[in-house]
Amino acid sequence: MKKDNLENLFEKLQDSFDYGEPAAGHQARFLEKLNASKGVVEISRKRRSWWGPLSIAASVAVLIAVGIGFFNTPPTLKEQVAEISPEVSKSQFYFANLIEEQVKQLESKSTPQTKRMVDDTMVQLRKLANDYGQLEQDLLKGGNSKLILSAMINNFQTRIDLLQDVLDKIESINNLNNYNDDDFTI
Repeated sequence: MKKDNLENLFEKLQDSFDYGEPAAGHQARFLEKLNASKGVVEISRKRRSWWGPLSIAASVAVLIAVGIGFFNTPPTLKEQVAEISPEVSKSQFYFANLIEEQVKQLESKSTPQTKRMVDDTMVQLRKLANDYGQLEQDLLKGGNSKLILSAMINNFQTRIDLLQDVLDKIESINNLNNYNDDDFTI
C-alpha cells in the first residue's frame, strides 16, 4: 500500500521537479549561510594530489627498465664466437661431444692402479679447456682469426689425443694385470 502511495505521489509531482543547474556561486552561498547559522563548518575543496600520477609513472618507468634489461642481455662468449665463425661453433659441438664420451670411458675404466693417471689427465684437460677459453677471448678481441681458429682446432685435437693415449695405457695396464693374474697360481 505504501508503495502505491509513493508512486502516486511521484506521478503527481512529476512536472514540478526542477532539473536545472544551480546558479553560479550556489555552493559558496550555501556554505556562508551554514557557517553563519551553526558556527564554522569548513568544507575544503579536494586538492589533487600529484603522488598518484607520479607513482603510476614511476611504476611504468621501472617496468620499461626491467624489460629493456631483460631483453638486451649481452650475448654469451659462445654466441659471440658463433657470430664471428659459425664453423667454429659446429666443430666445437662435435669435438666437445667426442671429448665428453672419451672422458666417460676414461672414468669407467679407472681402477685403483690407474687412478693417479686419470686424475693427472683430468688436470691436463682442465688446463687445455682454460687455454681454449683464452683463445676464444683472443678471437673476440680481433686477433689473427685464421691462426686462432687453427689453434682452437689444435687444442681440441690435443685433448682427444691425450684422452686416447691414456685410454690405451689404461687398457694395457688392465690387460697386463689380467695376464699376470691368470698365470699366477698358488
